[in-house]
Formats: sequence, C-alpha cells, structure tokens
Amino acid sequence: MATYKGKSVKLNNPRRISKGETSYGKKKSVVYVMDGDKVKRVTFGDPKMSIKTTQKGRRSNFRARHNCDNPGPKTKARYWSSKAR
Repeated sequence: MATYKGKSVKLNNPRRISKGETSYGKKKSVVYVMDGDKVKRVTFGDPKMSIKTTQKGRRSNFRARHNCDNPGPKTKARYWSSKAR
C-alpha cells in the first residue's frame, strides 16, 4: 500500500475506471506505480473499444504493433496495455 494525494492505493494493481470517475480523464484503466520515491498514476486504454484477447489473430497483431516483447518501464501506459493482452 502507498499514499497518492492523501488516499491509500494498491501498487501495480490495474483496475477499470468507472464512468462516474471523471477525475481520471478519458481512459479505461488506471494503475498506481512507484516512480523513484513518488507514487505515479498511469491511465491507459480506450474506453470506447472492447478488448478482443480471445481472437488469436487480433491479439498477435496488437502485440506486434505495440512491440509487447519489449514493453518498456512500468511507469508507461504501453507496459500495462501490453501486460493486459
């Protein structure tokens, strides 16, 4: 557990953003990560698109387009989007 803007949050635990939470911007998911000694909020995903991980062709094309074999640091949205697929 860590503290982000006065509230206790779980680290490295992605969750969906409910439609009523407008303070998170216009994204589908949010995750809190440590960036050095600070807690950072990372939002990712398009809320208007569905995740089609069960269709093998779509999944492999997404992974190829976004270079999911090298997702980068945990503080970037690409890492969490790649991990979700």
